Amino acid sequence: MADFKDQIAIVTGAASGIGFSCVKQLTEGGAKVFGFDLTPGELNSIATYVECDITNQVSVDAAFDTVASQVDRVDILINNAGIGAIGTIEDATDEDWQRVFNVCVFGTARVSKKFLPLIRKSQNKAIVNTGSVAAPVGIPKRAVYSAAKGAIQTLTLAMAADFVKEGIRVNSVNPGTADTPWVQRLLAQANDPQKERAALEARQPIGRLVSPEEVAHAILYLADPKSASTTGTLLSVDGGLGNLYLPK
Repeated sequence: MADFKDQIAIVTGAASGIGFSCVKQLTEGGAKVFGFDLTPGELNSIATYVECDITNQVSVDAAFDTVASQVDRVDILINNAGIGAIGTIEDATDEDWQRVFNVCVFGTARVSKKFLPLIRKSQNKAIVNTGSVAAPVGIPKRAVYSAAKGAIQTLTLAMAADFVKEGIRVNSVNPGTADTPWVQRLLAQANDPQKERAALEARQPIGRLVSPEEVAHAILYLADPKSASTTGTLLSVDGGLGNLYLPK
């Protein structure tokens, strides 16, 4: 268990899946956590829930005011909130592009920019963005989502370069297909959910979906104050999908 005693953290997309696992592991490690999301889910039982729509600057400003009224700094910012889209560029509408990028990319930048003044007051100064294996690997019918997560990958590197002289570490994780409520909802829409799940599991060399807890563990490694020399890193948690070639 990483030691996050006295650390102050913000997690976006915190009410379920990877975000909720991050909140749980941070609080178990001793951190004070603010969980940003549209609804609280079970957050109130383990963290301070803050209603925040990261696509809306007014909402982000209000969330900042809430946090700043309770603490004088932020040590860890985990930009986890994201949404997806299925289809090729022929299927995608302008609304799809705007919707996905506004959450995954613009929302990440919007929250990071707003909270930089509080992050600069920290002795840890860690930002971790949630990317996807869809960024480095071409996956069919994920054009909009892949493009957005590709932007997160390059944004992470740009942010790391911009703020390294200030001691602000910026890293990202690239999860494979994770067993989250979002993926479960997608499977429920398939004609044969069990067949579709089996296909997703077979696609990853480890033969199963990645767990939210495994992704959260990787995120917290990057956020840990002991990882002080790690910045500009893109950490894969994808069951080997991005790097292994296993011929059948």
